[in-house]
Amino acid sequence: MQPRQRGVNLGLLLLVSQLFQVGFDNIPPATLITMGLNIYLFLLPIKPLMDVCISVDKIWNGQDWGRLLYSVFHHADDWHLYFNMVSLLYKGIKLEQRLGTRWFAYILSVFSAMTGVVYLVLEMLLAEVMKDHSYKFQCAVGFSGVLFALKVVNNCDSPGGITYVMGIPVQKQYACWAELVAIHLIAPGSSFVGHLSGILVGLLYTKGPLKILMEACADGLSSTYSRQQNRFDSQGHSGYNDVRDGASNHRTSYTGGMTEEEQLEEAIRASLNEYGVHNNRRRSDTFGRPGRLSDEEIRQRRIYRFAK
Repeated sequence: MQPRQRGVNLGLLLLVSQLFQVGFDNIPPATLITMGLNIYLFLLPIKPLMDVCISVDKIWNGQDWGRLLYSVFHHADDWHLYFNMVSLLYKGIKLEQRLGTRWFAYILSVFSAMTGVVYLVLEMLLAEVMKDHSYKFQCAVGFSGVLFALKVVNNCDSPGGITYVMGIPVQKQYACWAELVAIHLIAPGSSFVGHLSGILVGLLYTKGPLKILMEACADGLSSTYSRQQNRFDSQGHSGYNDVRDGASNHRTSYTGGMTEEEQLEEAIRASLNEYGVHNNRRRSDTFGRPGRLSDEEIRQRRIYRFAK
């Protein structure tokens, strides 16, 4: 990993020009937000590169777990940012439109974490197999690992198609491996293990259990949210709202457009009628007439009530 150089960021200018050519309206939201985050952290990094890069020594021995997240969204220089973001631009347009914004954003989140974890595992294995502990100190940054994982996912749907790597026709299902070798030959300073980690994460998603686990987690969260939402709706609509509406309707039947005396009379009428419904049912059954009191009976009982 080379330190970031100061000066005119020609790669950044070309990237912005590329975005305007494609048109911001044509870039799906998750892709656009991810690109914006990478550009923002390039211009205003959280920490210096050596404090965000990922390595076995810094994370495992130094217990600096934040690097798993920071390292993905920081880049060594403007050209590193340019090539990664242009690749994300076209992969994101294809995949996000096909998979949907929510699932694509979910994939980006999981892949960002998984590529770092796989990178650490591979570096530890290399250190043990090769008996060379320098692998534990190799530090890497950049979005390249996630892009290789997305390439595997993108090529999975059309394994019989043909693409070109350095002018050589290659079947799409093998294109990621060809690019892995080509990039390492063209840019020896790039992280071979980081790119390989991305390919392995992509294979875990397309051929392994990662997609099933992600779907299970998404279904579990969705079910939990649905139960909470149903519980809230049940309490809101059949509980509080019904009581409130009932009280409002009951109150309106008393006060709507009536004088104080009329309100009192209506209240007495409702109270006595309710009493008559519950306590005069036997009389209704016996005499074959309804239990509701007549206006004369209400008037007599009201006089009797206030005469006490």
